[in-house]
Amino acid sequence: MPLPPLADPRDTVSRVKNLCRAVPISGFLFSTLMLGNLSQTASLAVKPFSRRAFRRINREVADNWWGQCVTLSRWLNKAHIIVTGDHVPMRENAVVLANHQQMPDITYLMMFARTRDRLGDLKWFVKNQLKYVPGVGWGMVFLDCLFVKRDWAEDEGSIQRTFAGIVQDRVPLWLILFAEGTRFSPEKLERSRVYAEERGLRPTEHVLQPRTKGFVASVQGLRGHIDAVYDVTIGYEVGVPTLWQFIKGLSDVAHLHVHRTPIAQMPRTDEELTDWIHQRFQAKDQLLAHFYRHGSFPER
Repeated sequence: MPLPPLADPRDTVSRVKNLCRAVPISGFLFSTLMLGNLSQTASLAVKPFSRRAFRRINREVADNWWGQCVTLSRWLNKAHIIVTGDHVPMRENAVVLANHQQMPDITYLMMFARTRDRLGDLKWFVKNQLKYVPGVGWGMVFLDCLFVKRDWAEDEGSIQRTFAGIVQDRVPLWLILFAEGTRFSPEKLERSRVYAEERGLRPTEHVLQPRTKGFVASVQGLRGHIDAVYDVTIGYEVGVPTLWQFIKGLSDVAHLHVHRTPIAQMPRTDEELTDWIHQRFQAKDQLLAHFYRHGSFPER
């Protein structure tokens, strides 16, 4: 069964202590984020003369702010990751395929990216509405992130244009893809089971059925530019934390299991790639079942 939400402490002292920690952290990060937006806006002055310089500036802004998120999490909340599975080389270009339970997944993936010197090079598939949100949304506009409307007729062209620019300019990247398309919940799991049964797929218990078109477009559009696909499975020990719980310091560890497939070993056709991602999500489901039984992922 799905891991339940993380419970808040019941005693008043702990609640007040956690709140006193979270409020100044949130204020500091929001203020520095807005300063980052100003720096990104100023970078538009150099874009007509050098796309490389424009991207370098925005890469440094992202690396700095995301680095603050990671550093504060480690220093103040003792947050850390336990990584098992395949070795990931430094500074590879990759598509990173991850399950999605709650917003702290993102910070734990940032921690992982920082260990491979790819923090400032993260790109994300995100909902189109986010581009209008000050701070994170505005910042992602400058980073070649992919804003999708979940209408393939509208999204396909913009995705292909973004990938063409990344390949042409040889932009370093980890492209993060939450292929489930939404955060996990018991209600969504039930809808996912119905979807699987209607299409003759094996139902899952711990992940949702993946949306395949974005993944297939990513591998095909970036083939020749990326080195590998990382299938990252994220597990929590006690309960799934919300972002606010994470900021309050209630979640201090996530387990990440990595399955690395070199791009040369990835299937070539769209149909084969679709089958591949369905197989990987079946493997994710089994990995999480093992994790919930034993408290850890297998080493390999």
